[in-house]
Amino acid sequence: MKVLDYNYLASLVRKAQSGDSNAFAELYVATYQQQYRYAYKYLKDEHLAQDAIQETYIHALRSITKLQNPQLFIAWLNRINFRTCFDLMRKPDKSRTDVVLGDRAEEVRSESDHTENEVIEIDSRRYILKQVLNLPLTESQVILMKYYQGMSNDDIAAVMNISRSTVKRNLKSGKERLARLLSEFRV
Repeated sequence: MKVLDYNYLASLVRKAQSGDSNAFAELYVATYQQQYRYAYKYLKDEHLAQDAIQETYIHALRSITKLQNPQLFIAWLNRINFRTCFDLMRKPDKSRTDVVLGDRAEEVRSESDHTENEVIEIDSRRYILKQVLNLPLTESQVILMKYYQGMSNDDIAAVMNISRSTVKRNLKSGKERLARLLSEFRV
């Protein structure tokens, strides 16, 4: 994996913010592989990953002038990619449901097909997912990849370009924070 020069990327961001389309194209080339790897690992589907990358870069192009600190371009782009992948995973497209949701496809059925206990469990899962999304971004990403996507710590580290120990630390702190949030939910 090549190391990115963040100062050079920041200078490209400033040029892109001034309307230089060649600078944005260079940002795309420099970051595409890492962003695609993340989307593919998260979505587990080549075509969905390509869709996610396309949407990620369209959003980035439209919003690049809003990025206040060009040094944070990679973190900003990672966040856009994460939200795009998450939204694609949740999109109720019948042709993708089984591929994206796997064994969670049962939840996509209408709630009228479920017993009262199943509906309560589905609502609880939705509440927990909402709380996971309220965690700090890195903790949220790591927990979703680990427990919703079934990725190993090594895969998460590779996709997010962080160390395995950072993955473990974020899992631990995220689970602790989530436990505190969920303890308020218990009756």
